[in-house]
Amino acid sequence: MPGGSLGNIGRDIVIAEGKAGRVRDASGNEYVDYLLGSGPMLIGHAHPEVTEVVREQIEKGTTFFANNEQAILLAEELVSAVACADKVRFTSSGTEATFYALRTARAYRGRDKILKFEGGFHGMHDYALMSMSPANPHDFPRPTPDSAGIPRSIQDEVLIAPFNDLETATAIIEEHHGELGAVIVEPFQRLLPPKPGFLQGLRDVTAQYGVPLIFDEVVTGFRFAYGGAQEFYGVEPDMCSLGKVIAGGFPLAAVAGKEEMMSHFDASSTEADAYLPQIGTLSGNPVASAAGLKTLEILRREGTYERIFATGNRLRNELQRMLSEAELPARVVGEAPLFDVFFTEQEITDYRSTLLADKQMLGRFNELLLARGVLKGDTKFYVSLAHDSADVQHTLDAFASAIEELKS
Repeated sequence: MPGGSLGNIGRDIVIAEGKAGRVRDASGNEYVDYLLGSGPMLIGHAHPEVTEVVREQIEKGTTFFANNEQAILLAEELVSAVACADKVRFTSSGTEATFYALRTARAYRGRDKILKFEGGFHGMHDYALMSMSPANPHDFPRPTPDSAGIPRSIQDEVLIAPFNDLETATAIIEEHHGELGAVIVEPFQRLLPPKPGFLQGLRDVTAQYGVPLIFDEVVTGFRFAYGGAQEFYGVEPDMCSLGKVIAGGFPLAAVAGKEEMMSHFDASSTEADAYLPQIGTLSGNPVASAAGLKTLEILRREGTYERIFATGNRLRNELQRMLSEAELPARVVGEAPLFDVFFTEQEITDYRSTLLADKQMLGRFNELLLARGVLKGDTKFYVSLAHDSADVQHTLDAFASAIEELKS
């Protein structure tokens, strides 16, 4: 394997098993897990109810490349839950979902350019890898490619705006609206909450010019609320991408949106030159769909989100308190189900302000936590329903000990 890894988390750690809110590595070390497989395990690892329905489906068959009952039921649930979803088309990954969302919007709009926000993560396709994490950002709206191998021509089709700067974003949209096929945004960008009015302002200006607005809800879908960030923040886009939570730990994602846009996937409902073929061997896989259905059923139970938010708020508030009492320059940023610390005194509102934070200090903090049995990604604490009081106390003790060592 290039680099000796799967290309995901960079630490030299091999996970052997996970149960509820914890994982164990191949050496037998146990960790409270805030990586959660990069977010899918919102109800915890190896949930017995999910495991049961997965086993039942495996005995009936693992994939069919045809309509199946589990996928149909999951599509119905997604349409019921998500405000912008009239229709759903499944993919196998979030990268595919955002890619097809953009292609669908361009087909509907008949325009080629897209606008995305600097620092926004939309997967690994060519459009997504424009100004995702530029070391030397260009002036807006010029994009910076983040990967080798991207055709130069893609740069001509992507415009970049700063997240949480409605004035600049509006000006770019107003200047280029005649060329724009879509605006795509993470309503909660990586770790950055939207400023009051920012998402609604985007909704207003895109609606004014008839430009489709896409929310990338691969991360936020069913995490911030059952209806996702569009419910949590009260702004409805034209389309969204969904993933992670909706598959309960299996490879499945989705594009969801308004009827008039999603009809481009239906050859019988659109002109031949506007038809959008989409074929995937495992799209709507019945095992993944069964796991997703059970996960969503569990999330609908009374008190679920209150518990997730209570856990996240306690961790987040206590971490900020300890850092402040230690007189370390640090800001805990995010929402209760998803947050992290930036080691800086500056306000964090967009990608460029995140560059002001001390990444070496964060890296050291992460390693100190790992040594104390707390696993997280390079950035992000993902909070789960399965994190119990013992997990929280273990984490708070690790925070206190790690911060004490950071001070020295």
